Amino acid sequence: QVQLVESGGGLVEAGGSLRLSCVVSGRSLSFNKDTMAWFRQAPGQEREFVAAITKNSDEIQYADAVKGRFTISRDNAKNSVFLQMDNLQPEDTAVYYCAGSLHTILIIQPRGYDWWGQGTQVTVSS
Repeated sequence: QVQLVESGGGLVEAGGSLRLSCVVSGRSLSFNKDTMAWFRQAPGQEREFVAAITKNSDEIQYADAVKGRFTISRDNAKNSVFLQMDNLQPEDTAVYYCAGSLHTILIIQPRGYDWWGQGTQVTVSS
């Protein structure tokens, strides 16, 4: 059974930073082939794409809203993916979800992902 567990969320003031982590279990032999991503969902809003990274980190894509402020990375030896979030703003407040896909190409649609974590809350105060 594949499990994704996020951590690192919390409350931060505008302009601050947080680093989210996601550890994947149940894919130890295949994690290095999976495309990984972060999505977020604010109250009353649809889940939206934040960032994605392919298996060897050779392709990375960000949503326009976070470009230049967020950095996605992965450590295949540790079955982990990270999201460094700098210069956080109140509009970044949401539940952040880690997601994994069997596809080896970069995907930004939620329906392209096969596994999801339970989410971690990020709250940015003004």
